[in-house]
Amino acid sequence: MSVVGDNYLRVLANVERLCKESGRDPSECTLVAVSKTKPIELLKDAYEAGCRDFGENYVQELVDKIPQMPEDVRWHMIGHLQTNKVKYIVGKTYLIHSVDSVKLAAEIGKCSVKAGVVSDILLEVNVASEESKFGFDAVSVLEAVPEIAAIEGVRIRGLMTSAPICEDPEENRVFFQKLRQLSIDIKKQKTDNVYMDFLSMGMSGDYETAVCEGSGFVRVGTAIFGARDYSRV
Repeated sequence: MSVVGDNYLRVLANVERLCKESGRDPSECTLVAVSKTKPIELLKDAYEAGCRDFGENYVQELVDKIPQMPEDVRWHMIGHLQTNKVKYIVGKTYLIHSVDSVKLAAEIGKCSVKAGVVSDILLEVNVASEESKFGFDAVSVLEAVPEIAAIEGVRIRGLMTSAPICEDPEENRVFFQKLRQLSIDIKKQKTDNVYMDFLSMGMSGDYETAVCEGSGFVRVGTAIFGARDYSRV
């Protein structure tokens, strides 16, 4: 087994343990291996260990990697997505986590209709109100949900957030709790085409806390692949 494979299995076992300790079925939380900037060989190592969900931040890198990996891989777009690049990934992704505006959702819908598909999306919420990050705030996302839900070609499956980078993951628990409550509030609106099945929250430094707070997708890169190499992008 490769180092990456070992890392993947260790994190996966940890996620499954945390789910059980929290009274959740392990099937409720998917480990997404964040493979941005990583060479295809390392993705194949993770695949060999059983990984089928990979997350990419950059459209060009995602498009380049898809044909190099087996067809049963589920690709997750987790980085900031520009409207002019939507056409390249529609129909190729299992889930787009980072929908941060009505305009972007509309473009995804337009390209999806043209491609004859319905794209599953998550709405990105900047729950910590960090100026450096994209996303709706807690008020604007509530206002945007009915508008986005009415767009043909998209299906709102839940919410995503990227919590602050911090030394103590407990500091982010409050943000995960806020996103979960926001999901509950949106679900209560009973808007057509809004499912709130998933919360995408938690990364290498805080995924354990996120799992305990109900995350449906944890996006783990460094703990599986090691430090990022941006010289490859």
